[in-house]
Amino acid sequence: MTSTPQLILASSSPRRLQLLAQSGIVPAAVDPADIDESPLKNEQPHHHALRLAEEKARVVAARHPGKVILAADTVVGVGRRILPKAEDEQTARQCLKLLSGRRHQVFTGVAVVDAKGVLRSKIVDARVKFMQLTLDDVERYIASKEWDGKAGGYAIQGMAAGFIPWINGSYSTIVGLPVAETLAMLKSSGIVASQKTT
Repeated sequence: MTSTPQLILASSSPRRLQLLAQSGIVPAAVDPADIDESPLKNEQPHHHALRLAEEKARVVAARHPGKVILAADTVVGVGRRILPKAEDEQTARQCLKLLSGRRHQVFTGVAVVDAKGVLRSKIVDARVKFMQLTLDDVERYIASKEWDGKAGGYAIQGMAAGFIPWINGSYSTIVGLPVAETLAMLKSSGIVASQKTT
């Protein structure tokens, strides 16, 4: 008989998996939700991130009854505007030009469904300042391909760290999983750091 529930990560993000591993948590399985992530009309960035995290958690929980499900979604917002996940060079350039010389917010929604099917969620945000980028800065970053699939067209854990002189909030929130808040939510569902869940 298993004394503790198994954890399922509802995300294919290697960064989230790495952040969990650094905290001593290894999911029993990874099962991405694969939902439509299009924003709703007039949806604000923080609402979007939280809604998607909750939807992902519910979808994956239905496939794994009796397991603990962790889902997350990260959104880059400039004012009320949601920046897309960059899937092509044109979108990445547009994001970088918009972020250049400005502050923006990164919102990560986290949702946990416990073994009894109870969902808990929260939104965590961080503020990020970008330097004024030159055309060469943008083109070097485009050539790196680090922007591919990233919210707002950049990854703070890569070359883009050189564009960011200042953040207010947790670094892990910007990477894609606010570690302190996530660990607290998992602990309340019976998943604790250093526990072997496989």
